[in-house]
Amino acid sequence: MIEFLNMNGYGIYVFSSFFFTLVSFAGLYTIVKSQLAKEQKKFIVKFGNLTSDKMVKAKRQKINQGILAADIFSKI
Repeated sequence: MIEFLNMNGYGIYVFSSFFFTLVSFAGLYTIVKSQLAKEQKKFIVKFGNLTSDKMVKAKRQKINQGILAADIFSKI
């Protein structure tokens, strides 16, 4: 088992690269998640108090549909 983890002297490089990748992905995930939350708050501020006619028009726009769809998936 120790020989497998050592990997003929390359184990430290292999496992450090796995660790670096894991930390990088976790950092990117938190950054993207926080940016999504900020954009959703901007969207709610801009379109939260619309009349029903304006709300229907806003929901038809593609960019707004993408933001609304992201809100559904972020609660999973």
